Amino acid sequence: MALVLGIATVLWGLGKLLGTPHRQRWVMIGLLFVAVLLIQLTLPAENPLRVATGGSAAPWLMLAGAVVIILVYRQGLWWLKVKAETRQTEEAPAPKRSFSDVELDRYARHIVLREVGGPGQKAMKEARVLVIGAGGLGAPALQYLAAAGVGTIGVIDHDVVDNANLQRQVIHNDATIGTPKVFSAQAAMLAQNPHITVQPYNRRLTEDIAQDLFAEYDIVLDGTDNFDTRYLTNAAAVATGKPLVSGALAQWEGQLSVFDPANDAPCYRCVFPDAPGPGMAPSCAEAGVIGPLPGVIGAMMAVETVKLITGAGDPLRGQMLIYDALYAEVRKIGVQRRSNCPECGG
Repeated sequence: MALVLGIATVLWGLGKLLGTPHRQRWVMIGLLFVAVLLIQLTLPAENPLRVATGGSAAPWLMLAGAVVIILVYRQGLWWLKVKAETRQTEEAPAPKRSFSDVELDRYARHIVLREVGGPGQKAMKEARVLVIGAGGLGAPALQYLAAAGVGTIGVIDHDVVDNANLQRQVIHNDATIGTPKVFSAQAAMLAQNPHITVQPYNRRLTEDIAQDLFAEYDIVLDGTDNFDTRYLTNAAAVATGKPLVSGALAQWEGQLSVFDPANDAPCYRCVFPDAPGPGMAPSCAEAGVIGPLPGVIGAMMAVETVKLITGAGDPLRGQMLIYDALYAEVRKIGVQRRSNCPECGG
């Protein structure tokens, strides 16, 4: 038997040396086995050739049986593996690309930024941002958030577009006068970027809906122009743990900050505990406002939102930026939480 195994080893080695295909080498081994089996079955027991090749057919038949069992077992494992992989492929959802080729080209200037990159742009696509007010501050913020690729943008406002708005609320146009601002803004945003989702809420923000609405979003922007809504927005943002990007305007001056008590920054009421008395903070309609100023502050609000989403830079938590357009001055002051704040203190 050792002689036959030696011959088989030599045949395999020569085949490998000569570059004979794997399959043909197994054919030669098979032919050797058949020859040995015929010798054992046809020659007399005392024949020297039969004796040299084992003397009996039994060991070779047992060997053949073992080889067959191994081959059947391996074939069964292979079949089960193929079946499992096929089922897994059929059940698995088709791989979904994060961005289409059009989107990759659109956001290329973001993706090459080290602080944003592909992960940051993907985070923006998955982000949900709510903007309170589609007026002076909301208009540029909405436009830049849409252009930047924020995936879902909600906008709530109960007002309609008025001719007097068009001097500064650049998301609207003359043809949309009389149209609810949220629908005018929605049309402009989708015309700018059809790859996003816009959720318009044509109504006033009220206490009974604020917290439920805020809970559906990641970040809230406050672009309102009255203290009642600002305090309501702040209370709902604190209650739901959402960062609040807040801006305000007055004639030639604007200010903005990120109020985020969940990250140890003050809330709006920490900085402005009480609303000013009558006549102390006149509205834009009463005191006027230079047209491009809301664009400057609203765009800054959009930048702060992008920073919050992507984790880039240092957002204005615990800081307030004040911009004086008349004298082209910018200053930044620190603001702190108050332990006795009725909204976020304690």
